[in-house]
Amino acid sequence: MPAKRRAAPASLALSLLLLAPLTAIAPPATAATPSSVTDGGVPLESINTTTTQVAFGLRRPTAIATPDDGTDRLLITEKRGTVRVYHPDTGLEQTPIIDITSSVDESGNERGLLGIALPPDFAESQDLYLAYTALPDGAVTLGRYSLDEAELEPLLSQEHAEHSNHNGGQITFGTDGNLYMSIGDGGGSGDPFDSGQRVDTLLGKILRVDVSRSCGDLAYCVPEDNPFVGVAGAREEIWMYGGRNPWRFSVDPADGSMWIADVGQGRWEEINHVKPGRQAGANLGWSCYEGLEVFDADQCRSGAAYTKPVFTYSPYTGSCAVIGGQVYHGEEFADLVGGTYIATDYCSSIVWAVREDGAGGYSVAEIGQMPTQVTAFGATTEGELYVVNDLPGGLHRVSFERAEPTCRIGYTTQVWGGGMTVDLTITNTGSTPINGWTLRFSMARGQSVISDWNTDLTQGGDFVTAVNAGHNGSIAPGQSVTMGYLASHTGDASLPTRFSLNRDACAVVRR
Repeated sequence: MPAKRRAAPASLALSLLLLAPLTAIAPPATAATPSSVTDGGVPLESINTTTTQVAFGLRRPTAIATPDDGTDRLLITEKRGTVRVYHPDTGLEQTPIIDITSSVDESGNERGLLGIALPPDFAESQDLYLAYTALPDGAVTLGRYSLDEAELEPLLSQEHAEHSNHNGGQITFGTDGNLYMSIGDGGGSGDPFDSGQRVDTLLGKILRVDVSRSCGDLAYCVPEDNPFVGVAGAREEIWMYGGRNPWRFSVDPADGSMWIADVGQGRWEEINHVKPGRQAGANLGWSCYEGLEVFDADQCRSGAAYTKPVFTYSPYTGSCAVIGGQVYHGEEFADLVGGTYIATDYCSSIVWAVREDGAGGYSVAEIGQMPTQVTAFGATTEGELYVVNDLPGGLHRVSFERAEPTCRIGYTTQVWGGGMTVDLTITNTGSTPINGWTLRFSMARGQSVISDWNTDLTQGGDFVTAVNAGHNGSIAPGQSVTMGYLASHTGDASLPTRFSLNRDACAVVRR
């Protein structure tokens, strides 16, 4: 399960070697624009996500895999240690195809059977790979399972006994044929083991191994081009480091790039997009950074290059844990979301669409809601998306439709020295009246609201929630209301780029 917020435990002293490649510092910066156009020419704000439940009765599902064997099956892992089969014609089979409950430690909310991956030769070998926390002490384990023999063979294990959370558990095969696996930072709060920036441990990492063969005493091989091969004191399996709990990541089959959703400590959820050529040895920042902000300056080192997330969001609006998805490559909705990365949040269920804007940045929009408590995405061999949700435990087919924004935001601003005023015009572009509204948006870092007008505005971190005043709560179709705020700034006077009104994404018009 994705990590929840937890109170900080007592610090655990650990003094071990810190190793990292030294390069120039790459200071974090935001990179989102207010509108995105897909390959079909449709702005992201004009897209809505819908879901259809196709299976019931799953017990805390955690991951989805699709065999490329012509069967059209989906394999769905359950936390307790079972794998169920779903077929679109016959539904969900009641008897698990795999049962490793005798090997799985499912104590705590986040332990259990966490991931599944099918190798390129699955149709012939009938071998697949599972990530799970193993009995008796919750060690995060990668195992090979033979369907023909009904046997589980542990391949790799990382001790994880002190805390039950932050296990990671995503596994997938890359376009290079190697297996990639995420492991969280060891749990607790605030990276108590300083795992993120250490490379002598597999905690807080994304690994890359070759499971098609064995090398010496290892049941797998370490690719020779892994970044820490031959580095004294380092674990050679490491591909990237600086993760907190990358519960879900994916490899885009179109270009081999990696989309990594890392669950935050409490202020920022983040999504990273790391392209081929920049992956080996990439430092995702934790626990020097949480999102784009310094979290623990003691973990920051001069000369270290940190990979900046392409999108961050605050959990202050009811979110709690980013659930990474996949880039859509199906045919049915290619004109709407072709080449677009889709993700959600475990608590708020907001659907995020993220896409490169063609100008070196990324465009982001909220495009609807998922079912409650989604834990994982999966895709058919044709590229169509499914999700599973934790409780009550279902499988849902994901669809997209064109739906023009029902709100439009226009704004004017005045900027001086260390201050700025922003006037916002909210227009109801829908066909029904709006009776009571809540506008949500993010401000640039260093901006702080001093006063507001025509609204009841609150700021949490860099996130703003503005509720209608008593006199302007109703907006008839085609009509507008105005509101605004006075803010201080520390040099960045940029304006908000994304707005949602009553959870619907708004079009943005600059004046």
